[in-house]
Amino acid sequence: MVPPLDSLLAFTLASLVIIVVPGPSVLFVIGRSISLGRTGGVLSVLGNAAGMLPLAALVAVGVGALVASSEVALTVIRLVGAAYLVWLGIRAIRHRDDAVRGDVEPPPRTSSRLLAEGFVVGVTNPKTIAFFVAVLPQFVDPAAAAPAAQMLVLGAVFVVLACACDTVWALAAGTAREWFSGSPRRLAHLAVAGGVMMILLGVVLALSGGKG
Repeated sequence: MVPPLDSLLAFTLASLVIIVVPGPSVLFVIGRSISLGRTGGVLSVLGNAAGMLPLAALVAVGVGALVASSEVALTVIRLVGAAYLVWLGIRAIRHRDDAVRGDVEPPPRTSSRLLAEGFVVGVTNPKTIAFFVAVLPQFVDPAAAAPAAQMLVLGAVFVVLACACDTVWALAAGTAREWFSGSPRRLAHLAVAGGVMMILLGVVLALSGGKG
């Protein structure tokens, strides 16, 4: 059920190369951390990572390949994810006064909601589906047992690596936000900047055609 060690190591290195290059997930996490602080950023990372797990499972059972081959399905997923990002950005801008009142970190009762929002962003990322479909099968040993289980293991490795790297970005951006907390006006402007970043990310995602 576990891929051969050499394949696992090769996949880990390939994943790290892809993950360390800032992409949509990193921009989402930075935007959330700027708007919500370190706690909000880390919770968004965890939710986003959790959203990747069902995608890996779908690819492992073969459904992911069907979705990736459907232009209509990918377009719908892309537009839903883009609209959700824009909505999150608008909401961050509308609630910028929370920062002025000193709400540097979100209250504990919002944790489940922040996790759910990150999950929706992760599970509606068409580029993750395309990546899993294109890359996971290349590191599976077809002669070994349970190729689907091997892909699940590889998908889990990718999610763990992405979660670890994105957490670093979240903590860095959240710490920078706290540095601005001495000036409520600047903190409000920073919250707006985070919202604008998420809106722009949503727009870029909506306008990016193709299946890659």
